[in-house]
Amino acid sequence: MRAAQFTTGRRFVLVMDHGEDFLPTLEKFCAEHQVHSGHIPTLIGGLSHARLVGTCEPLERPGEPLWDAVEVEYLEAVGGGTLALDPATGRLAPHIHLSTGLKGDGAHARTSHLLGATVQFVAELVIEEILRPTLIRPRSPDLFDVPLLTFAPSEE
Repeated sequence: MRAAQFTTGRRFVLVMDHGEDFLPTLEKFCAEHQVHSGHIPTLIGGLSHARLVGTCEPLERPGEPLWDAVEVEYLEAVGGGTLALDPATGRLAPHIHLSTGLKGDGAHARTSHLLGATVQFVAELVIEEILRPTLIRPRSPDLFDVPLLTFAPSEE
């Protein structure tokens, strides 16, 4: 277990417009506002397309991470996540999960890790910056190379 009391910084409402590519837009926002650590307590919106971690096939190794993706279209989404830096690349490494209802399939639901999406109409996110500790997401070689949230060493 890892835990740390955190100090918050700025709070933002980010509105993504129709046709925007969700993850690159989030990364651009964070770069422009120098948000390196944070969390998204809530996000809601419509998506014309999304890639989520998942498969329609039986899992060969259920205890291991799944790297496959499913493609879904025309959905409503609610979710949240964390924002951290990948220490190997210095790039934003968001970890966002969505619960989505497929509009054309009786709102049939999908819930999983977001790999990519295109906004339909609007997506609204609340972003809260975390000043301390600095959140990082290094890959864990002993756990299938999964990027795991941790805290950068204190700079004080």
